[in-house]
Amino acid sequence: MNELPKLILAREHIQHGLTPKELASRCRSGALVRVRRGVYVDGGVWRALKPWEQYRVRVGAAAESFVAPTVFARHSAAAVWRIPTIGLRHPVHALTLQNDGGRSRAGVLRHYAPQAGLKCVRRDGLLVTGRVRTVLDLAAFSPFVEAVVPVDHVLKPDVAQGLPALTKEQLLAGVGGNYTAAAARRIRVAVEFADPRSGSPGESYSRALMWVAGFEAPELQREIRDGSGLVGYTDYYWDGVRVAGEFDGVEKYVKPEYLKGRTVSQAVVDEKDRENRIRAVGNGVVRWVWADLMAAGQLERTLTAAGVPRRRARSAR
Repeated sequence: MNELPKLILAREHIQHGLTPKELASRCRSGALVRVRRGVYVDGGVWRALKPWEQYRVRVGAAAESFVAPTVFARHSAAAVWRIPTIGLRHPVHALTLQNDGGRSRAGVLRHYAPQAGLKCVRRDGLLVTGRVRTVLDLAAFSPFVEAVVPVDHVLKPDVAQGLPALTKEQLLAGVGGNYTAAAARRIRVAVEFADPRSGSPGESYSRALMWVAGFEAPELQREIRDGSGLVGYTDYYWDGVRVAGEFDGVEKYVKPEYLKGRTVSQAVVDEKDRENRIRAVGNGVVRWVWADLMAAGQLERTLTAAGVPRRRARSAR
């Protein structure tokens, strides 16, 4: 993740002589971006951020605008924990102790949480629900295909954040009496389906979409060898039809930990060579990208055309 920009608070700059009119002028010129009322960031830095990084900035901006300390939850807590989620237009989620059904104001959606048993932690200067509660809330209140992504993620150690892996037992133990029976069922389904072998959010989302569409569950991280030795590990593999599935996220072509000193063009050449070697030992290869996951039914059509078998027939995303 890029370094997040410093928040520029209107109340502080006005104290130092910068007028509201001058702030507005800088926003019109693009020098500043208004994140929410009274909170701005440098325009150039903002435009360089990824959408999920901009969302994390919005969470911090909301905290600056609240009078009382606020506990952030769901997607907002996930953003602070660096837990991946699906979607780019989430509101800021915060907790309230008032059981009035929740309310939304100025882009902040509040959710009732009884004070008894509520545990929160301070991370990056913000109060958030703990990792277990954050993931359980996402599993309880998100569609299954989206819920799988954060659950898969926390079942692996988060090396970048220095956080250990959670276990399925830890997650399920956190359900307790905090959720309705229906929400608890949704949590159990997502946790039972989750698999730490998924290598990225896109791989997790793909696998969940495959399941909902009725395809047979693939083997994950299948080792492929040829006469020269190890070719690599495929994201998915259907043994009965000898088809390897590969999700092509942008990470493998831009992130240093994937490039390992190579140029982007060399990484593309190496990936093509890897695919040729996989095919040469009698396997088919089917690939897809994020755009295929976001277009309704496209992944289903792609896998069907590649001959991926179904356990049942059902149309889905």
